[in-house]
Amino acid sequence: MTATDPLLQPYRLKHLTLRNRLMSTAHEPAYSEDGLPTDRYRLYHVEKAKGGIALTMTAGSAIVAEDSPPAFGNLHGYRDEIVPWLKALTDDCHEHGAAVMIQLTHLGRRTAWNKADWLPVLAPSPVREPAHRAFPKQAEDWDLDRIVAAYAAAAERMQAAGLDGIELECYGHLLDQFWSPATNLRDDEHGGSLDNRLRFTHRVLDAIRQRVGPDFIMGLRLVADEDWERGLSREEGLEICRRLVGTGQIDFLNIIRGHIETDAALSKVIPVQGMASAPHLDFAGAVRDATKFPVFHAARISDVATARHAIAEGKLDMVGMTRAHIADPHIGVKVAGGREHEIRPCVGATYCLDRIYEGHEALCIHNPATGREATMPHVIRRSEGPRRRVAVVGAGPAGLEAARVSAERGHSVVLFEAADEAGGQVRLAARTKRRAELIGIVDWRVERCEAAGVEMRFNTLAEASNVLAGEHDIVIVATGGLPNTEILEEGSDLAVSSWDILSGDVKPGADVLVFDDNGGHPAMQAAELLAEAGARVEIVTPERFFAPEIGGLNHVPYAETFQRHGVRITIARRLLSVSRDGNGLKAVIGSDYGDDIRETRQVDQVVVEHGTLPLDDIYLDLKDGSLNGGEVDYAALIAGRPQKVVRNPDGNYRLYRIGDAVSSRNIHAAIYDALRLAKDF
Repeated sequence: MTATDPLLQPYRLKHLTLRNRLMSTAHEPAYSEDGLPTDRYRLYHVEKAKGGIALTMTAGSAIVAEDSPPAFGNLHGYRDEIVPWLKALTDDCHEHGAAVMIQLTHLGRRTAWNKADWLPVLAPSPVREPAHRAFPKQAEDWDLDRIVAAYAAAAERMQAAGLDGIELECYGHLLDQFWSPATNLRDDEHGGSLDNRLRFTHRVLDAIRQRVGPDFIMGLRLVADEDWERGLSREEGLEICRRLVGTGQIDFLNIIRGHIETDAALSKVIPVQGMASAPHLDFAGAVRDATKFPVFHAARISDVATARHAIAEGKLDMVGMTRAHIADPHIGVKVAGGREHEIRPCVGATYCLDRIYEGHEALCIHNPATGREATMPHVIRRSEGPRRRVAVVGAGPAGLEAARVSAERGHSVVLFEAADEAGGQVRLAARTKRRAELIGIVDWRVERCEAAGVEMRFNTLAEASNVLAGEHDIVIVATGGLPNTEILEEGSDLAVSSWDILSGDVKPGADVLVFDDNGGHPAMQAAELLAEAGARVEIVTPERFFAPEIGGLNHVPYAETFQRHGVRITIARRLLSVSRDGNGLKAVIGSDYGDDIRETRQVDQVVVEHGTLPLDDIYLDLKDGSLNGGEVDYAALIAGRPQKVVRNPDGNYRLYRIGDAVSSRNIHAAIYDALRLAKDF
């Protein structure tokens, strides 16, 4: 298979031989500490090296100067202290056969002034970027001199760290801000003609080459078409590619199409679930044809079949599967070993990037080991202890993960599920066409459970008696929760839940008020479904803005739908009561900002979203007979150690509850609960 699979063919880039065509493009997972790639950052990249990747591109991006303060937890490429940390990362990745590069940048206007050293944000022209809201100053000659020198010094640090090469970020950042007519309004030697707009970039490339020499690999991740009336055209973008290739200073092009100064624009560059797969692949191939030069590319290439097609058809030389490697860092070894069916799928949820853009670290919605490699395993090892009998109650994401991990540890596992199929709330969410890919979270776990020998008993309502009849050593309650609509002063019984709408159990009304006191996907999905069914919809929320638990990229499709269908969004208001009013309903809305503020709405349907309450009857029934009384040693849990609590020496089994059976949270939390408990059984 290795001899014929296009993805597994080595690729020669200058003097460097890459073992296959798989790469992870630059992104900033925000695992750094004080701008340095310490152990968490290192282990994240080393796992991909172990997993068979050919090239991991670190940073997204490492900043070259102090007046480019971190916007996403960026590495500090301007500090000498970064060198030993990067050397350790590189050496470890090399030991496992992967090459390592790093992306360098000056963010220009794509950052904020009120961070780090509080220096003014600069740009080619004083054009504000909406996403980061800074009003930049126009870069002066001395600014440009300083930044050119900073790029060269940062590149030299990367070479000293033993990295295989560098990549300069040229989409939405300072270098291409000079290229784009949307951001470069200058009338001096840096504005106007294409020669002038490229002048600063040529200075940077020349300075770096003078510092690192001709052999060190250097490429550009660059926008070759901003797909924007005001911005860089396809024709000018291709001409820039040709000119930069013609300098002889660079070794590869990593192609981007689109612009990123708003969430809506960014979502076209980095598509989320429900959007087209690999939307810019053909364009990247056209750049390769036009330049006859090594081309890399990544944009929602989430499955091996698409990646293989990209290489086989000559569209790319290296294919970026970045989010896919966040979901499963072992894609390479699984493809090489004929185990593609075992690859944990990227389901396009983009929980990873949305967390970064909200100021958190990147996490995969259904691989809680990513970013936690120091304590959480990607590969489940068999237990060296005795084989245990494990009962799992509930086949939602938490229960499926608990069953999978327990079985892969070598234990005998029985999974009870009251419904006729697995999935729980994930299956409910996946009923919406745009989010249908979420079912991959369920399907992958069901397949892994079957392969590991889990006995799955569907259409079985587990009760304490039939669980105890199995004489299990460990019982895990993953029964989830039920919608909590009992939150109004009056009339809760007249409201329906988001679940009722998403499941189809309740048909959409004509005039609907959706009260979202949760801030996540459920109410937004319900409102989206209602609007697309033709209902007149108003979303009411006590928050400062709608759906604060949903990041910017996932906001986009909701916002587009709501605007297209005229959905009204009312913030800073709280639904107080619902009462019957003739054939309809009267909803009374108040405010946290004044007790005397009251408004009414005449509607025919009210949807309330306030999370779930635990469905924990069986847990409570089993608690007294357990060894640990249901107690979890949180210190051991956090440290990744086995649970050893004994509250009742006469107990016959250990009892745990996980996911929404504990409290209303999300998919990632449920799966993480399961992994960090069951990995030590």
